[in-house]
Amino acid sequence: MMIIDAQDAVLGRLASHVAKELLLGKEIVVVNSEKSVVTGKKETTFQKYKEMADRGHRYKGPFFPKTPHMIFKRTVRGMLPWKSPKGREAFKRLKVHIGVPEEFRNGKLESFPELGLDKSNAPRFVRLSAIAKFIGWKPLM
Repeated sequence: MMIIDAQDAVLGRLASHVAKELLLGKEIVVVNSEKSVVTGKKETTFQKYKEMADRGHRYKGPFFPKTPHMIFKRTVRGMLPWKSPKGREAFKRLKVHIGVPEEFRNGKLESFPELGLDKSNAPRFVRLSAIAKFIGWKPLM
């Protein structure tokens, strides 16, 4: 089982890496999902996610998640062959958490600096928690 720390990791890069590992048969736990980032201007990023969240009908869908860990899972799901049994089985091996749960505090957290945010090249970025708050997430704290 791999425990991955998503802090300061670019959402799309980390999600594609996680999807590849899931297809290889590994179990993956992602912690600190709310601290991952999306690069780009704040206004356009917020607008893009707001359009995705408002799409569809309130009762019939398609539904888009509003919590950071579910947005992360949905991003990974989009990179898996979801309509095949192989993709569905791979998706079941993914667990995503907000923060670091007690059971993973003492474990070795893996981080991938090459998937992270290079602040010199990407001065504009938005944290996933800010996007989630914008589209309607109300954190418990």
